[in-house]
Amino acid sequence: MSKNRDLKVQAVAEIVEQLKNAESVVICSYSGLTVEQVTALRKECRENEVNYCVLKNRLVKRALDELNITGLDDLLNGPNAFVFGGKDVTNAPKIINSFIEKNKLASLKITGGIMGTEALDVKAVKDLAATPSREELLATLVGCLISPVSSLVSVLDEIAEKKAA
Repeated sequence: MSKNRDLKVQAVAEIVEQLKNAESVVICSYSGLTVEQVTALRKECRENEVNYCVLKNRLVKRALDELNITGLDDLLNGPNAFVFGGKDVTNAPKIINSFIEKNKLASLKITGGIMGTEALDVKAVKDLAATPSREELLATLVGCLISPVSSLVSVLDEIAEKKAA
């Protein structure tokens, strides 16, 4: 095999690994972003343990074919950035969506995404961004579980205070 082909095969293998390790992937059209905006986005992604990268669409198509993920061929045209979310399904969509809203960017658009082996449309990615993270959901659950116990303790405390008075 030629050296160029070997490099492409290696790149596809790396993309396959990233797709396997990511809880979710957001696909963005980024044409028109300034260098400063891209730098700020990359910094925010790094701080949140999310990988933002620009990949060749043809190599991504091959990686998706290897993993039997379909429904994204229409999105893989023109300049695309891929945001691989690590620890939480909602992490990557939240970061991209909040960055777009915070900076009022028209040049950065979410075009789709992947969760597991399922292709997502723009609405599904934005819904994921609006979903509370795993930690927030667990905190809410703990609050719901503790609330009745806390109420019982306060009632018993009031009864004890009335008897003491």
